[in-house]
Amino acid sequence: MGTTIFAEMSALAGTTGSVNLGQGFPDTDGPREIAAAAAAAIMEGRGNQYPPGPGIAELRQAVAAHQKRFYGLDLDPDSQVLVTAGATEAIAAALIALLEPGDEAIAFEPYYDSYAACIAMAGATRVPVTLRPPDFRPDIDALRAAITSRTRLLLLNTPHNPTGAVFTRDELAQIAALACSHDLLVVSDEVYEHMVYDGVHVPIVSLPGMAGRTVTISSAAKTFSFTGWKIGWVTGTPELVTAVRTVKQFLTYVTGGPFQYAIAEALALPDAYYAAISADLRVKRDFLCAGLAGAGFEVYQPAGTYFITTDVRPLGHTDGMQFCRDLPHRAGVVAIPSVVFYDNVDAGRSQVRFAFCKKQEVLAEALDRLARGARTLSTGTGAAGPARRTGGTGATLPD
Repeated sequence: MGTTIFAEMSALAGTTGSVNLGQGFPDTDGPREIAAAAAAAIMEGRGNQYPPGPGIAELRQAVAAHQKRFYGLDLDPDSQVLVTAGATEAIAAALIALLEPGDEAIAFEPYYDSYAACIAMAGATRVPVTLRPPDFRPDIDALRAAITSRTRLLLLNTPHNPTGAVFTRDELAQIAALACSHDLLVVSDEVYEHMVYDGVHVPIVSLPGMAGRTVTISSAAKTFSFTGWKIGWVTGTPELVTAVRTVKQFLTYVTGGPFQYAIAEALALPDAYYAAISADLRVKRDFLCAGLAGAGFEVYQPAGTYFITTDVRPLGHTDGMQFCRDLPHRAGVVAIPSVVFYDNVDAGRSQVRFAFCKKQEVLAEALDRLARGARTLSTGTGAAGPARRTGGTGATLPD
């Protein structure tokens, strides 16, 4: 359902001239030198034909170096790194490879919508454990209670999309202890690893007992703002990576040869680049959180990612889906109803997600519209009709 609502909201943004804070992708490209590296690879004929199935050696080496540099993890780039068509394919290949029909896979909800589809494609059963506001902390007792004799795998995502929760080392240690005591595999989606504003990202594979049972997934899309390149990767033991590769070869086979050379260079960017990612987004997070609170939303400030979850009940609404369908007409802004990320729909019914990975002036424009449309956001008032574009000062701009 998530993909359907993204398409619906994007269409509404176009027809109403709304500011789109729905789908999570940046509105600026990543570093020019990395784009130039991709262009150079194309022009020099590097990667224009099928690259090696596991990915080019340069990128696999760069991924291994990244894991060593940031987390102290030692990986063999030849047997423990697999390049994929983004994190989404990595998730699909891992779940199809590691699950069998009849298995159960536990996933913290709300969750990235591909999780449900991929578990279903594997013939397994999804078992949700709900993260609840205001902090969206993992409930370890609920997780323990969800484990049965059929549980095969835990699907972990931290920093967490869409809530922005960053699981602590202690929380991860408790999750790891359960995985070890029940002999469970863990698939850990860490694509927002460099977008942490409060706390520290800890890969669960770095904790005792986890190296032999964890498949770690990340990608270039979020870190380097090249979401269209679809370059991701899987790391793990040789046995786990081989299992994932066995499935991956029948999905895309290979992906984006020239882009692989560019991302190999990107991963070697200096520490200042990585620090700037979180510094820039922290400013935008704080700006949008304050503005949404000022417009009347209950705001759950995220510790990571580039999404803010809000609740629309203070505005007099209980249905986030209908609120999001009305919002473009009432205020000229698009958001995503969080209910599409839940099995337990009652838990997310009144939540709405906004993306802040946009230019500062775009966020200001959205907040300006929300402020001017504040009266119409409350129940009992009529829709304002399609909003005209305005500047941050509220001045009307020509269509």
